[in-house]
Amino acid sequence: MIFLRNIMKTSCLMLLTTGCLQAQLLNHQEKLTRQDSLRGSYGAGRSWWNVLRYDIRLQVDIANKAISGYNDITYAILKDSKDPLQIDLQEPMQIERVEDLDTHKSISFQREGNVFWLNTTGFAINKKPKTLRIYFRGNPIVAKTPPWDGGWIFTKDAQGRNWVSTATQGIGASSWLPCKDHQADEPDNGMTITIIVPDSLTAVSNGRLTAKTKNRNGTTGWKWTVTQPINTYLITPYIGHYVNFSDTLQGEKGKLDIGYWVLDYNLEKAKEHFTIVKPMIHCFEHWMGPYPFYEDSYKLVDAPHLGMEHQSGVAYGNQYLNGYLGKDRSGTGWGDDWDFIIVHESGHEWFANNITTKDIADMWVHEAFTTYSETLFVQCRHGLKAANEYVIGQRRIIRNDQPIIGIYGVNKEGSSDMYDKGASMIHTIRQIINDDNKFRNLLRGLNRDFYHQTVTGRQIEAYIIRQTGKPLQKVFDQYLRTTMVPVLTYTVSGNKVRYKWTNCVPGFNMPVQLANGQWLAPKERYQEAPLGILKNNALDVSPNFYIKVEKAS
Repeated sequence: MIFLRNIMKTSCLMLLTTGCLQAQLLNHQEKLTRQDSLRGSYGAGRSWWNVLRYDIRLQVDIANKAISGYNDITYAILKDSKDPLQIDLQEPMQIERVEDLDTHKSISFQREGNVFWLNTTGFAINKKPKTLRIYFRGNPIVAKTPPWDGGWIFTKDAQGRNWVSTATQGIGASSWLPCKDHQADEPDNGMTITIIVPDSLTAVSNGRLTAKTKNRNGTTGWKWTVTQPINTYLITPYIGHYVNFSDTLQGEKGKLDIGYWVLDYNLEKAKEHFTIVKPMIHCFEHWMGPYPFYEDSYKLVDAPHLGMEHQSGVAYGNQYLNGYLGKDRSGTGWGDDWDFIIVHESGHEWFANNITTKDIADMWVHEAFTTYSETLFVQCRHGLKAANEYVIGQRRIIRNDQPIIGIYGVNKEGSSDMYDKGASMIHTIRQIINDDNKFRNLLRGLNRDFYHQTVTGRQIEAYIIRQTGKPLQKVFDQYLRTTMVPVLTYTVSGNKVRYKWTNCVPGFNMPVQLANGQWLAPKERYQEAPLGILKNNALDVSPNFYIKVEKAS
């Protein structure tokens, strides 16, 4: 996901006590509605069935900013239920009719805001999948400032020609597509999407192009097939005057097909600028394991917005500049010689697309690790010292405005600090592990053991604690669940240095390393050490730890 998203604004209250600050989860003061719960919870209308496949047919009326089509949803019944089946489709989009393709009977439904209740109760558990065809049409929500607010994008390219796409993270694919719009349920067997556009245009989507059909009415249907699980917010059409070129990479799982779909006038520029892709993928495979979607290929696609991690069809809109629109976000200079959007959004193929959180409140799993993938790329390119400086430089963007973890069950993410603060948390944990082979194996293990799965943040925390053998729970609580930066407070008394943690969660006991390589094990109560640990009468802690160091008066 792109940095600097507009996120929900919430107020908060910090409770102070004597000694260590009691780091309470900030109280989000926000009015939540039943629609929020229907959108964000895995409730009764969702829990009894599992999506196996989507087969989408989409007709795009660019002139009227309208769409129509159907979605064939193949699903399995997990348990007996008397509850109706919940399908999500946001206003003003409409479901026209629903048909059971097994019986060829119509299914009645009722609308409740952005939810449709399908009267499909009474099914018993059986091994035979069922398929519903849901016909839909309407004028979908149009994004005002994509990708930071979601919806469809109807715009013009540099030559004044139609250029259309979507960016729906946060708002969800149900802004245009009738589906089970919850991150916890991905179609196990992938999807197809056939996009019907005028003959003069090309339609691109996730996965591989498997059919191209010319119709008699001057339109062409472009069919794209995804064989792997895919989250609904990653499904997107790209429509424009595209041309393509391709390459291959010999990776950890064999030959990886690489495709580039760019606007025709960007072809030569793209051939030069996209040379970063192959060394980037090699770097990411080294650190995080094999690219997770060999079966569906890797693609970069020109997009009418800055960028997004659309699975096997990464949206690119960084204007063929290095940095983030020409600037290094870290302010260190180490981000000046590579394209931020290519690297960041491609990093999401591992964290977000391969490992996906069930609830958007845990989106730090996507963003913290992906932001840290930038640091790994800098290390591949310029070495460890440069990588350290890069991630330290990103701290200037941290706001500590609210906790990184959002509100569960209502489709509410937390602070945008999930990016840079999250990356600094991971970098801090890397220092605690103090063994880069083990750290690399941890990243690779995450992508192997949670391959193509949806997870909770707690699962990821527990896995890291178990694999490292380090007591990291208080570290996660500190950085994910509070806005407080831990302070290593020290005093000098006689020939002793006394030091302890303040501004921390109860029980915080994170070890830290001094710049000279020596380790300290501070606690909430003062510990003592000889004056020799000081440098120029100050406690010189390695800057790789995201903490503050203060000398008490």
